[in-house]
Amino acid sequence: MQHSLSRRFHWLAVLAVLGCSHPAFPASSAIVIGFVGGFVHSNNSIHSEVQLATRLQTDYVSGVQVRMFKNHQGARAYREILQLLDSDNDGSLSAQEKSAARIAIYGHSWGASETVSLARALGEQGIPVLLTVLVDSVRKPGENNESIPPNVAQAVNFYQRNGLLHGLKQIRAADASRTQILGNFQMDYKASVIDCEGYPWYARLFMKPHIEIESDPSVWRRVEFLIRSKLPPLAGH
Repeated sequence: MQHSLSRRFHWLAVLAVLGCSHPAFPASSAIVIGFVGGFVHSNNSIHSEVQLATRLQTDYVSGVQVRMFKNHQGARAYREILQLLDSDNDGSLSAQEKSAARIAIYGHSWGASETVSLARALGEQGIPVLLTVLVDSVRKPGENNESIPPNVAQAVNFYQRNGLLHGLKQIRAADASRTQILGNFQMDYKASVIDCEGYPWYARLFMKPHIEIESDPSVWRRVEFLIRSKLPPLAGH
């Protein structure tokens, strides 16, 4: 199953890169937003989503703004994006500033649910999102994490269905003519061992598969590849 999934992802990843017809963009408008799940602190480096943000911040010393948030800080992330896009600092976004936005959003668990909510809020302001990545998305009360809003160009969902806490099986495009669903990829850890060292005992006991997908290097390599495909090339590459 893992071999078949990897092969399928490879071709979808190629499509994700080739399918991005957006022009070259100003460095200041490249934004990556990440959300952690549960009640995790946004700087807790045990979690793969935080580690990814750190790698991106290290590699892109300029040209990309990377921010990590708790999953209940969607409003704060929204305000920060508006500030980052406001290149002339006049307190409002012009049509040009909105169209120049190059945004990728990702998250795990409740953070994945918040990913969709943030994208939807940006869409209400006419701000496009290049990519949303959901990892074992668990719906937060009052949110809709299944329907990807039409301002999102591409979206992908990684999930597992074991244990007490598991993610959304399928995401769909609210408007398939505007949003490409790259795939819904199911992971299974019954026959594999994923290192979850550093997680609390209760997480390892009661929600082990849910944190295994969060700790799975193969998942996060794919997440990272997709996000980097939306960013400007690194200097010297």
